[in-house]
Amino acid sequence: MSRIALAVDLGGTKIEAALVDETGAVITASRHRVPTGRDITPERLSQSVSAVVAAALDHLPQGADFAGAGVGSAGPVDRAAGTIHPVNMPLVMGFDLASAVRDAVVVDTGDIDADVTLRHDGGALALAESWLGEAAGARASLSIVVSTGVGGGIVIGGEPIGGSSGNAGHLGQTHVAEQNGELTLEEVASGPASVTWAQLQGWQGTAGEQLGEDARRGDRTARAAIERSAHAVGRALADASTLLDLEVVAISGGFSFVSDDYVELVQAALNDWAELPYAQNTRVVRSGLGPDGPLIGAAALALR
Repeated sequence: MSRIALAVDLGGTKIEAALVDETGAVITASRHRVPTGRDITPERLSQSVSAVVAAALDHLPQGADFAGAGVGSAGPVDRAAGTIHPVNMPLVMGFDLASAVRDAVVVDTGDIDADVTLRHDGGALALAESWLGEAAGARASLSIVVSTGVGGGIVIGGEPIGGSSGNAGHLGQTHVAEQNGELTLEEVASGPASVTWAQLQGWQGTAGEQLGEDARRGDRTARAAIERSAHAVGRALADASTLLDLEVVAISGGFSFVSDDYVELVQAALNDWAELPYAQNTRVVRSGLGPDGPLIGAAALALR
């Protein structure tokens, strides 16, 4: 029987858990999610962890070789302590997520004391991309999510790069130049930030999906908001590639689908801003893992 890991993915809008086997296949019936949100409390988060872990483990095959649990969380995280300090969920700063997952496994199984490995969600996704995604085989890669927020993770030589505290890769919190001063990449390129910018230019919509729809119908403001996001991402990636000598960057996240050419726009901006030939050679691709990427990455923390 194959080894199976419990994967837990915690973000600003939901927490999800599932079982993943050693080939990286998500056991579909085991997937379960509940909403989180900016105002989630430690008590609610603890209850949510218990709920999604129990629902996933209900599908653990009898006698399976259980590899433990991998957890990808909105960060920053403290890997040594097992705690999280997510900027998008301020009320759960310091929450001991690793212990919460471990306790939930013990309660549900009655006899399994699981090893739990915690990383920030961008790092987990980067590991998935280098294992089974578009960055497989790359000597140096970065994975970036452009969604409600902007996050990233780095893998070099097949190993996730955590840095001194385990938080390397938070590209969304680096700064980009804007007419009104310095903003973080997330404050410029994320879905909500792009919507807000378009609204300030007179656009009447309220969601990222509407930006895409209106841009396809020829709305210049909606299109400008999309191009502004992609340009900022490409510029940040040019700097990242100059520092890290990246071979490939894989982009995922809901807002990256706002236009069919979003990845191409990012590539063009990277090429424009990169000063050195090796950085200009960095390929920007769309993630091949789809919505399974964060769970596969979390599971990889236990399986690999």
